[in-house]
Amino acid sequence: TWQSSAGASLTFSLALALRPADWSGLSLAVGVALADALDPAPPGTPARIGLKWPNDLWWVDGPGRGRKLGGILIETTTVADRRIAVIGIGLNVHPQDEEGLDTGCASLQELQPGLAAPEALQTVALPLAQALREFEALGFAAFADRYAARDLLADEWVTTTSPECPQGRAMGVTAQGALRVRGPQGETVLTSGEVSVRPAPSPT
Repeated sequence: TWQSSAGASLTFSLALALRPADWSGLSLAVGVALADALDPAPPGTPARIGLKWPNDLWWVDGPGRGRKLGGILIETTTVADRRIAVIGIGLNVHPQDEEGLDTGCASLQELQPGLAAPEALQTVALPLAQALREFEALGFAAFADRYAARDLLADEWVTTTSPECPQGRAMGVTAQGALRVRGPQGETVLTSGEVSVRPAPSPT
């Protein structure tokens, strides 16, 4: 469910014809592009915007902890002989009502006070389009290291809705952007669209 209010949110879609060799990891690449554009942290500097697999941007409050800042929704459709990717983006620009939200809520005002939705769009639009062309040419491999630097779940204990691995420790992502979770029965690879992941306390 998209929740937004006039002036307090930036919600938009970008449709682009793409011909990547492999579509795997596209939502992660989009997350990297948005986070890098909004929070261009120099190497070695802790990221203020983290990425929660597979399609959320979070404000980082500490290791494995944060509040949701935005989300990504991707759909594809075929028009004539072209496959069109429709990238939907939602970002909190001003603080939102947190009623009913179990993850808390962050806003871009924490990153840059005074930022308005038009300026936020201007900040992310071109880097997003460029990232999609980079993904088309090189796939998720071009974004893997930058994703790892912002991976909110890396080495954290998580719960999932997958019956194969209801709990385990997140071990980063594969070369295709699938989540690796190490549970009691070994490592399970979870792909986008099959599981909902939430940070959870490590068992004692």
